[in-house]
Amino acid sequence: MCTGICQIESILGMRYLGFLLLLGLFSYQPAPKFPTKLSDYGLFQGKLQDQIPVIGVTPYELISPLFSDYAHKLRFVQLPAGQSVAYNPDSVFQFPVGTRIAKTFYYPIDERKPESGRRIMETRILSHEATGWVALPYIWNEEQTEAYLEVAGGTSLVEFKNMQGKKQQVNYVVPNMNQCKGCHERDGMMTPIGPSARQMNASMRYAHGEENQLDYWSRTNQLTNVPGKRPKFESYIDEGAPLNERVKAYLDINCAHCHNPKGPAKSSGLFLDYRYYGTTAYGIMKSPVAAGRGSGGLSYDIVAGKPAESILLYRMNSQDPGVMMPEMSRTIIHQEGVALIREWIKSIH
Repeated sequence: MCTGICQIESILGMRYLGFLLLLGLFSYQPAPKFPTKLSDYGLFQGKLQDQIPVIGVTPYELISPLFSDYAHKLRFVQLPAGQSVAYNPDSVFQFPVGTRIAKTFYYPIDERKPESGRRIMETRILSHEATGWVALPYIWNEEQTEAYLEVAGGTSLVEFKNMQGKKQQVNYVVPNMNQCKGCHERDGMMTPIGPSARQMNASMRYAHGEENQLDYWSRTNQLTNVPGKRPKFESYIDEGAPLNERVKAYLDINCAHCHNPKGPAKSSGLFLDYRYYGTTAYGIMKSPVAAGRGSGGLSYDIVAGKPAESILLYRMNSQDPGVMMPEMSRTIIHQEGVALIREWIKSIH
């Protein structure tokens, strides 16, 4: 049994331990897992708003990009030092852990005059952690000098002149971290959308001049085993391209990230991945499975030759949150996309 001096030492020891624990509670501030400012990533050089990547950060473009309320986008990828991506012809590239993908959304002041300047809305970072991909939204300040992490997302009204010279307003929505999963989920795991052989098999202007993106990535050891013959999407805005190819590219990027056998909309049975084109799952004379009031009282996803009787077009042409498709990434109707799908449905016999 401990008595006398022993008890005093014990009491003092306990008090000292308590003091250390209390001190620790107030003095220990765990470092945030992710930077609170976009500039802290070190992805860009010079003025942040100029979006000039540092060495080791590669810009890329998509042939047929996702519609996001007419926002323009700048895309960049940073691979871990000494690592590369294995080429595959059919799906989004599988990037190694440690990869960061940055996508900056902006509106030109006047789409007819690129030199008139732009307003940057947000930069989304996709960070490939050991536990999977994490989506991080960074919202730009009014001064256009910095973007700050806003896990709850946000909204902002933006006005610009479109290609017809008309003023257009958009209530731009930055999704929160959880909402990002609504589009980026595949088999219960978050995954990038877009960077694939079909989407990147096109030339891009680099500092040294124009070069096919897949060739550039191969030459710089970022992409391995690239064959000479590669698949390629058509641009859905290219009116000179075959109509069915434009439709395949449009539905694949705008719809197939959910409407596939492993996506959030798998229960619908409507699969709009380009590989399902020509099958019943692509929607032609297919009855809806889980559309609810989103069906608009119509009987089939797509009725050959009859756009007005097709659920697909009905939902694309809606702004009702309980009806419209896609559910995310837009608040307004993509008029050109609706016109494309309407023309295609009319052509089906």
